[in-house]
Amino acid sequence: MKQGGGFIKHMKQPVKYKRNLKPFARKLRKNSTPGEIILWDKVLSARKFHGFQFNRQFPLGSFIVDFICRKLNLIIEVDGYSHNFKYEEDLRREEFLKGLGYNILRFDELEVRMDLDNVIRVLEGYFEEHEGKSLLVLPA
Repeated sequence: MKQGGGFIKHMKQPVKYKRNLKPFARKLRKNSTPGEIILWDKVLSARKFHGFQFNRQFPLGSFIVDFICRKLNLIIEVDGYSHNFKYEEDLRREEFLKGLGYNILRFDELEVRMDLDNVIRVLEGYFEEHEGKSLLVLPA
């Protein structure tokens, strides 16, 4: 998948993203929530999850997703308190992302911080369903 010229090439079709989102995505990476930091550091960074590469705060169309693994067609969202008031916006966002062929897993910020083992079990379930392998990777 190549980024350049304001396009992200995806399996189905190139997806145009708004260039002005890149600096904002960079800012979000620097100001991650505690849940995002935990999930990234303990599970998703450095190909820790079954060797798959995840990106964080990734612009896709006119949205920025928390985590994405393009090979698994997976987007992971860590929802904080503000998502309690963004139901309609989240629905439109999910429709767009699913239209690109992505599956979306949502976790509550508190769940990631307080019950990471369960979050990992859900990720493992997704992995087994889509890759047919059973390899539990627990954070150190």
